[in-house]
Amino acid sequence: MELNSIKPADGSKHAKRRVGRGIGSGLGKTAGRGHKGQKSRSGGYHKVGFEGGQMPLQRRLPKRGFKSHLLKFNAEVTLTALEQLGLAEVDLAALKQAGLVGEIAKVVKVIKSGAITKAVKLNGIAATAGAKAAIEAAGGNVA
Repeated sequence: MELNSIKPADGSKHAKRRVGRGIGSGLGKTAGRGHKGQKSRSGGYHKVGFEGGQMPLQRRLPKRGFKSHLLKFNAEVTLTALEQLGLAEVDLAALKQAGLVGEIAKVVKVIKSGAITKAVKLNGIAATAGAKAAIEAAGGNVA
C-alpha cells in the first residue's frame, strides 16, 4: 500500500446533493424547502423547544423537587456483600479496592439486606440499626 493509492471503500462516499440548480435537476426553484415560512429562509431556524412564540412546554410546567449534588458521594453496602468480601476488618479503602463502592464515595453505610455469619469489624463505616444488630449478633462490631 502506498500513500498515493489510498482511497475510501466503495460505496462509503457519495456526491453531495446540489440543490437549487434548475428545473431539470428535480430540486430547483425552492430547493426542497417548500414555500414561505421561517424554515424556507436562509439562516431561519430556532432553538430547541421554541414553539413559535407560544410559551414552551418546559416553561409551562411547574418546577418541582430537588436533587442534592452531594448524593453522588454516598454509597450503600449490603450484609450479603460484606459476607462475600470475607475480611475481618472493613474500611472505606477495602470496599473501594473490592469494587463494592465507587471511587468517589466518601460516606458508606451498611444496610440490612441478606444475612451475615462471619464476624466483621467496621472502621469508619456507618450501619443502619438492623444491620448493626445483625453484625453484632454474628460477633462483629461497628466502630
